[in-house]
Amino acid sequence: MPAFESVLTTPEQLAEHYRPPLELVARKKIDHVDDGAAALIAASPFVLLATSGADGRCTVSPRGGDPGFVRVLDPKRIAVPDLAGNNLLDSAHHLLANPHAGLMFLLPGTAEILRVEGHAVITVDDAVLDRVTGDGRRPVSAIGITVESVFVHCSASLKRSGLWDPESWGRVAAPTVGEVVRGHLELTAPPR
Repeated sequence: MPAFESVLTTPEQLAEHYRPPLELVARKKIDHVDDGAAALIAASPFVLLATSGADGRCTVSPRGGDPGFVRVLDPKRIAVPDLAGNNLLDSAHHLLANPHAGLMFLLPGTAEILRVEGHAVITVDDAVLDRVTGDGRRPVSAIGITVESVFVHCSASLKRSGLWDPESWGRVAAPTVGEVVRGHLELTAPPR
């Protein structure tokens, strides 16, 4: 397989290709969840959780629930319930080796994106699990994030993609998830 060519490998090379952020943009990152960020988290029914293992491999895991299923415990801590899923536990295994996580909160129908980054742990603390129990479903654990960075993310990607624009939906033919899974299972089937 050919390698990529003309790759950027240093901060100086990046600076040759990108302008520095405006001062206002650089200042929008804060180190805690303020009232505005807390309101966005409370309104969001969907968050993407990014983690990376000790080997550097990354994963992004979608998490969803009723708006506000992720709880702000205090300005420096939030908790994400770990509800039943596929039980591969990719994110959990990553966090055991590398306790850093990034969250991207989305609000359907709006261009609002909130990004939170911080130190993450897997907690089974009853007081935390009680706070993130919703719809009568108590999670096995919760991902506790000690907040290091919070900021409103640029919404240009949502606008360019037309993600919330119903007229853009279905504009490209794609296989169903079932078709993709069948192909993957054929590739990984044990020899007969």
